[in-house]
Amino acid sequence: MRERFTADGYLPLPGLIPPDALAVLSDEVRRLARLAVRRDFAMECMDGSPRHMTTLGGKVITEESTLIPQLYENEELLALLGAIADLDAVPVRDPLERHVINMLHEPGDTHGAHTDDYPLALVLFVQAPADPADGGLLEFASHAHHLSALRRTEALRRAHHTPGDGYLLRSDTTPHRVTPLRRAGLRRTVLNCAYTTPDRQRAVTPSAARLY
Repeated sequence: MRERFTADGYLPLPGLIPPDALAVLSDEVRRLARLAVRRDFAMECMDGSPRHMTTLGGKVITEESTLIPQLYENEELLALLGAIADLDAVPVRDPLERHVINMLHEPGDTHGAHTDDYPLALVLFVQAPADPADGGLLEFASHAHHLSALRRTEALRRAHHTPGDGYLLRSDTTPHRVTPLRRAGLRRTVLNCAYTTPDRQRAVTPSAARLY
């Protein structure tokens, strides 16, 4: 797992969430979704990359949920992520940055090209289109650093995931995005958890870029 993650900057974790735990997490996300906010804008600092999605940020999650913060800080999970990434993985101190729920649920919804301030992103799938042709795919360019790599077909990779899956991404050096949903009736709901190292606790991206 460490070798694959080191080589690709990405590691799929199929079936990471057992069915009984997925049911509990799904209920929690559904309860919190009433507090989510619609985002429709383009990030000028990221080449006009679009954000068409509904989100719930880390501060509200911390205030309204016990389950998700406990999952986020689980010591066994932290040890696993640190072993895979060969990093001293620790939680992000800033409650806004720790975890976010991202929901794509309208045709054309997308999470445009970006890299993250912190080195590790663990993404957990609550809902996802069953057919890769329906969109909602992760697109990334391994260790490319610059967003322009996502425009080079030879560098671009795609990954399809199903509910209960997870993936780990070296998200500060791996440009990535989510492809648009292609039709009505589709949903892609994920819990995105950011982790860092003890010496990297300060976000450097302009605050507007972090509204995802």
